[in-house]
Amino acid sequence: MRVVLQRVREASVSVEGRVVGRIERGYLLLIGFTNSDQVNDLDWMAAKVSRLRLFDDESGKMNLSLSEVGGSILAVPQFTLYAGAQRGRRPDFIKAAPPGQAAPLFERFCEQLQNTGCAVATGIFGAHMEVHLCNDGPVTILLESPPK
Repeated sequence: MRVVLQRVREASVSVEGRVVGRIERGYLLLIGFTNSDQVNDLDWMAAKVSRLRLFDDESGKMNLSLSEVGGSILAVPQFTLYAGAQRGRRPDFIKAAPPGQAAPLFERFCEQLQNTGCAVATGIFGAHMEVHLCNDGPVTILLESPPK
């Protein structure tokens, strides 16, 4: 499982010109799954995301978590995070989990995030989405579930 986390002042995702998810201060998560991902990967990642301290305290030090600042999460499924582009000019997606596997993982991951107390808005799995954001910092972190 791979997550690109961006700390944002605001973010939204639209499908066919209609906003389907929007947050103010918080995290935009671009989420990709691979063939070997399992439920324990979701649990690990949800705990990691919810506990990261990426917001500034009164001293300007990244020392506050999402819950401590009242932030939210916008979760966007993105299979292209597992694109292979080492050979040729067109990427392959051999390592990306197929939709039948990835869609339930995405739904379960969003539920796990909510179970940690996070407010979660989402994109629509399999849809062509437009993502708008105001990156705060910028702070962008790549997270991967531990190797199996």
